[in-house]
Amino acid sequence: MLPLRLLCILIFVTLSAYTAPILMADQNLFPAFFGQIAAGGWQGQFNMDFMFMLTFSGLWVGWRHGLNPAGLALALLAFLGGALFLSVYLFVQSFRCGSVREILVGR
Repeated sequence: MLPLRLLCILIFVTLSAYTAPILMADQNLFPAFFGQIAAGGWQGQFNMDFMFMLTFSGLWVGWRHGLNPAGLALALLAFLGGALFLSVYLFVQSFRCGSVREILVGR
């Protein structure tokens, strides 16, 4: 579990450091994100692909929690929070679960 925990920390710290100044300069990411999708091209394709990966992430987190209200709230956080959320979520689960299998499929 140590390599997974270290990776989660590295991702969280790196992405936080990268995101903070961007977020301070421009808090509204949605027009830029969806504008690129609407415009077509490779940046739009990447954004759409990324959005579907966020969808899978949200569905997985929600499913792990039985799609109950708390699970649906976590699913929304996973979709909107991306790797920042998922790095913290997996870090916490690495302590709560006994194995990587349990992290992936739950109890």
